[in-house]
Amino acid sequence: MSVFWNKRTVNLSPYIPGEQPRDRKFIKLNTNENPYPPSPAVVAAIEQVLVVNSQNNGNNVKGEKLRLYPDPLCTEFREAVAAAYGVKPSQVFPGNGSDEVLGFVFGAFFEGDSDAILFPDITYSFYPVYADLWDISYRTIPVTEDFSININDYSVSSGGVIISNPNAPTGRDLPVSDLLQLARKLEQNNRVLVVDSAYAVFGAQSLVPYITDHPNLLTVHTLSKSASLAGLRVGFAIGSEELIEGLFRIRDSFNSYTMDVLALAGGSAAVLDKAYYNEINKKVMVTRDTTAVALKEMGFDVIPSKANFLFITYPGISGHVLFQSLRDKGILVRHFNKPRIADYLRVSIGTSEDMDAFLVACREIIELPGN
Repeated sequence: MSVFWNKRTVNLSPYIPGEQPRDRKFIKLNTNENPYPPSPAVVAAIEQVLVVNSQNNGNNVKGEKLRLYPDPLCTEFREAVAAAYGVKPSQVFPGNGSDEVLGFVFGAFFEGDSDAILFPDITYSFYPVYADLWDISYRTIPVTEDFSININDYSVSSGGVIISNPNAPTGRDLPVSDLLQLARKLEQNNRVLVVDSAYAVFGAQSLVPYITDHPNLLTVHTLSKSASLAGLRVGFAIGSEELIEGLFRIRDSFNSYTMDVLALAGGSAAVLDKAYYNEINKKVMVTRDTTAVALKEMGFDVIPSKANFLFITYPGISGHVLFQSLRDKGILVRHFNKPRIADYLRVSIGTSEDMDAFLVACREIIELPGN
């Protein structure tokens, strides 16, 4: 707390990211990173930026592009996304990770003095942070006992809706028909439906093919999970041209250069290398499903997941105890000490070797005397 902070800063409760340890080596299953390396095409594209780009006074100059501002329109990247998803570049908004894109979404489409926006009570915990930052009223809709989202609960007057599909941290997904039904309902009142698609590549159906018929539908994507680029910070949104223009208006009121030249080059290569990423993400899904079966056989309750993580609990052992016991064994997972989910852990899917070690640790913990 500081006397120099304004009221907005004082009243904020910032988002707390997952632990990034530096003091010891862990099997890291706490931040939904992809366990496999990025495409070689991504590395080559970034290296190309850093190699010889021009000649200066007859001498080869390495990294010349780093001296210059990046393309503010992110043309190459937007064209790559458009080609990969079958849309127009004008329907693509680029950003410094999907978190930044989501921040702009709240500023562009949700009002502070209108009906409250809606999102689930158990979902990505950044949503209320964005709402508070932009002074937007919101109302959380309870998920069901099995953590499902009942789409009919959102068919009420609102200032708009944002839903993560698959939802985080549960991993459950909604059918496209439910989301399109909601989009039509919201369009009647000139409201936007934002579908946060950070984990969609791991088993959920894409809504991108429907944006042309639904001008109020915006999908938000990240390359952190699907393309093994959490360290590069690349995200984007796909929607109608009028929604994309609105996002650019907000972005350009903050910073017109949100993506650097390395992110633009690497991100462009990533979205175009479908073959490589289809292969590694299929491995993630297979490992997820085999891990879920093994956990169930041990007695864990496992929520069905279409994401690159599992949401689990073990009867009789608190979430905090299980989290700390795994950490003591060198395995990091995510624990949310919140109502309804305090006894659950979110476990990112690592390599098959990572998950084998995780399963061994789980068995040792639950077989301890007193557990």
